[in-house]
Amino acid sequence: MERNRRSLAVVVLVSLLGITGCGGSDNDVPRLHIEVVGTRPHDPRAFTEGLEVDGNVLYEGTGMPGASDVRATDLTTGNELARTGLPAAYFGEGVTKSGTTLWQLTWQNHVAIARDPATLAERTRASYDGEGWGLCTRGDRLVMSNGTDTLTFRDPVTFAPTGTVTLTSRHRAELNELDCAADGSVYANSYPTDDILRIDPESGDVLAVIDARGLLPATVRAGTDVLNGIAQLPGTDHFLITGKYWPTIFEVRFVPN
Repeated sequence: MERNRRSLAVVVLVSLLGITGCGGSDNDVPRLHIEVVGTRPHDPRAFTEGLEVDGNVLYEGTGMPGASDVRATDLTTGNELARTGLPAAYFGEGVTKSGTTLWQLTWQNHVAIARDPATLAERTRASYDGEGWGLCTRGDRLVMSNGTDTLTFRDPVTFAPTGTVTLTSRHRAELNELDCAADGSVYANSYPTDDILRIDPESGDVLAVIDARGLLPATVRAGTDVLNGIAQLPGTDHFLITGKYWPTIFEVRFVPN
């Protein structure tokens, strides 16, 4: 009888651990949905890997062999200000502006390119281990994703790694495009889903899961690729989001269900 009691106690303990986990249950994470505020046209040929808003300029990095580039667009007029292609062997990924430098990642080339943010001309390069996916600037450091549930912090001048944080949630995501928001959190596209995660970059806790399904009509969505690309509009609680080969950029708010 005593052995049965102990076995029952173990089962109960394991069950409780399974519910709460080290970082809490995903059932406890707030779920938000999208409120569309407006729309803007988007190049349907752009395999979007990164969005960044700086003042009135929208930066976008795109991927695919032989078709990767980085471009700058005036947010008010939609006019293209500059565009630069990558060498054919490079697959472009996330972009972020830090100080007077625009950094651009490559996927499996292990190279980050530092650019002039006005002309997009290349200044220098830095190497890194592993894959490059998303990139954003948070204070005095860069935050980078590599397709796992771990974020890497980097020096904004040298690109050297300075630390990491891994998601504590059971939501084991492949973190893709990133946005370092004004409130200190990091928003991340969760590849290949239509979820956007709001993350505490100090602890790795997932603070919210945003359901971004249904933005495009099903007939249009069928001819595109995954949701990817997120950038907060400065001074507001609005974000721009889009996807690979999407014909539209959506201006949105994240609101409770």
